[in-house]
Order: sequence, then C-alpha cells, then structure tokens
Amino acid sequence: MNTIQLKLNDQQRGAFVIEEGDERLAEMVIAVIGPRLVVYHTEVSEKLRGEGIASKLLEQMVNYARTHSLKVVPLCPYVLAQFKRHAELYSDIWDKDWKGA
Repeated sequence: MNTIQLKLNDQQRGAFVIEEGDERLAEMVIAVIGPRLVVYHTEVSEKLRGEGIASKLLEQMVNYARTHSLKVVPLCPYVLAQFKRHAELYSDIWDKDWKGA
C-alpha cells in the first residue's frame, strides 16, 4: 500500500509524497501562499507507473485545499490538464483569476 504523506516546511513549501525507505517514489510539489495552494510539479517513479498514483496525489491535494479553504493555482501541467478536463469537479477551488506575482 502506497501511503501519501504531506511534508511541509516552516515556509509552507513541500510536497505530497510517497516514500519507500529513503527513496521518494512520487511527489506533487506545492506551496501554501496565503489563501492559495500553488502546485508546481507532479512526478511518479517508473516503479509506480500505471497505478494511478498521479490521480491519487491530485485527490489528496484537492481534499487538502478544500479542508483548508484554499484556492488552487495549477502551475503543474498535469494538474492544469485535469482541472481543464474536469472543470466542474474543481470549480470551487480553481483560482482562475491568479496572474502571478
């Protein structure tokens, strides 16, 4: 069973990760900046390809954003593609007005 953990540092930057020992097998890199959760990058190891891990990371991130009343800025191409493909599922959390700093 691949357990997804959220690891954030003191600056609220980190990732949703799956680790096996010292090896990071999957990650969705994020930062919580004020009322926003910015998603930068998603990567899954070859070992876990085909297991739907990216979608599980996405689900965890979405649940976290909703639980903490955060708007999501999907800079990650994978997350942006999912948000566009299933806009109705994410309309409550997708920050479409964000233009960057």
